[in-house]
Amino acid sequence: QVRLVESGGGLVQAGGSLRLSCLASGRIRSINGMGWYRQAPGKQRELVATITPDETTNYADSVKGRFTISRDNAKNTVYLQMNSLKSEDTAVYYCNAAIVDRVTWSRNDYWGQGTQVTVSS
Repeated sequence: QVRLVESGGGLVQAGGSLRLSCLASGRIRSINGMGWYRQAPGKQRELVATITPDETTNYADSVKGRFTISRDNAKNTVYLQMNSLKSEDTAVYYCNAAIVDRVTWSRNDYWGQGTQVTVSS
């Protein structure tokens, strides 16, 4: 009933930039926190950045000053602007959102399918 679809991943050289987008669709009454996580090969999934409905943000130390999370509540979309990319940023990036169902009023966490970001050195 709810889908999260990421886009914007790809291959970029070190020092370059990418912008990820994540669109939420379906039976949405409201969206609470949204965020981006990533998982590199052989590693656990880790938090990259989160944003609340009133746009309070939180970042992993490894991306502070380089990445910016934002959201457009009217479009049910969250973005991740990634600048000064490093090889260690290479991972599959996942979108996450806490969404209240329009019909049942239940609140659940949803994940996107992931988008690959590869940074070449």
